[in-house]
Amino acid sequence: MERPLDYLNKLAQNDWLIGYDSHKFNQIAQELYLELTQLSECETPPKIILAEREPLRFLASFTAACAANCPVFLCNPDWGTQEWQQVFDLVQPDIILGIGNREWEIGNRNNYQCPMKPVASSRQSRPTHWLPNAPFPKIMIPTGGSSGQIKFAIHTWETLIASVQGFTEYFQIKQVNSFCMLPLYHVSGLMQFMRSFTTAGKLAIQPFKAVESGKILNIKPSDFFISLVPTQLQRLLQNPELTEWLSQFNTVLLGGAPAWNELLEKARFHRIRLAPTYGMTETASQIATLKPDDFLDGKISSGQILPHAKVTICNQQGEILNSNQIGNITIHTQSLALGYYPKTRENQTGFQVDDLGFLDDQGNLNIVGRNSDKIITGGENIYPAEIESAIQATQMVADICVIGIPDKHWGQALTAIYIPKQSDTSALKIQTLLKDKLSKFKIPKYWIPQQNLPRNSQGKINRQQLQQIATEFLQNSIT
Repeated sequence: MERPLDYLNKLAQNDWLIGYDSHKFNQIAQELYLELTQLSECETPPKIILAEREPLRFLASFTAACAANCPVFLCNPDWGTQEWQQVFDLVQPDIILGIGNREWEIGNRNNYQCPMKPVASSRQSRPTHWLPNAPFPKIMIPTGGSSGQIKFAIHTWETLIASVQGFTEYFQIKQVNSFCMLPLYHVSGLMQFMRSFTTAGKLAIQPFKAVESGKILNIKPSDFFISLVPTQLQRLLQNPELTEWLSQFNTVLLGGAPAWNELLEKARFHRIRLAPTYGMTETASQIATLKPDDFLDGKISSGQILPHAKVTICNQQGEILNSNQIGNITIHTQSLALGYYPKTRENQTGFQVDDLGFLDDQGNLNIVGRNSDKIITGGENIYPAEIESAIQATQMVADICVIGIPDKHWGQALTAIYIPKQSDTSALKIQTLLKDKLSKFKIPKYWIPQQNLPRNSQGKINRQQLQQIATEFLQNSIT
């Protein structure tokens, strides 16, 4: 298998990065690679936190870190202080790339950061971990956890390449041209880079806001794949010119959250070559995809399983079910993460997910729902415990529960049902206190004050009753 540096050298003379300077990408990656391989202070490769906001620097730094066999942790530069504290406590990085000059309210952060200092000694003296035949480096991609803590799925260059190979075989193409508007620290954005970078395709990167305002890069859409989350698709379809532009793409991959029927019908009406996908961070993106022609023909599933993966549907006893029987989804794939940092999984035979679904007679995967309380809003995974903890920390509520209510634009809308400590406590005041603690998408959209919350004698919340409370409250608010 070719290594990151091999691909970098192959593309050195190619103008493959659209919207940015390909040669500058190569220069930054090569220089950083040399700096990393010349480090001699540590006996093991340094752990790198990568939070570069600028796409070119992010991708060049990612490539250099992988080429130098350094463990690299992909991070969101816009995380709040509470989230960054979690990350620094977990990772204890040696090198931090990015996050600018912002003052972080994090104790002992400087103890974690060691500057890169190239040494004068010859390259041969660097640790054997970094020699060309060294094992592939660990690539940590952020995802949510059931406790609300940020977790990092442990991937390698090999697992990401397995996903790329499954993709190219499934779509029967050799080169993948991608148009990326998704965050590069997310698996959805990173895999667009990996597909183009490792197949010598082209990669166009542009912020969604720029596209929405009509300032679109000059490409031939029919040669490109584009990846969207449902909220982005919905907003593009509100603009006739952007709808026409989107209809020209070879394939419009859609994932990150369940799409609502009204949105799918609108895309079909406008002949958007949509490819609804199913996958996750742990599987290095999609493991099932409905092909555009099938979508336009009216099919409504997550499509066939990609060649690098296999899905089994089991009952609660672990017995494999027949076609059209709903059960727990277990994924077997070469692109499966090794575990969550710092622990690797002992049993790599399969990955049972929280989703319920079935395989139809044609082998298409159909997702029915999920077992957990996980909330997905705008393609982001939200875990109530984290939000509830942050709200409780404001000391302005006596009790709190966060749920997701159906929302046609966001999939689910984050809703806080709470008991205020003081009668004059305003939701706006609580939100203001949360701004520096949580990412914007984690701050509830709706706030519903109550005199008490429905808990049983063991203190367990009745979420079904909360859904009714929220529905009635919002209906009354609208009317």
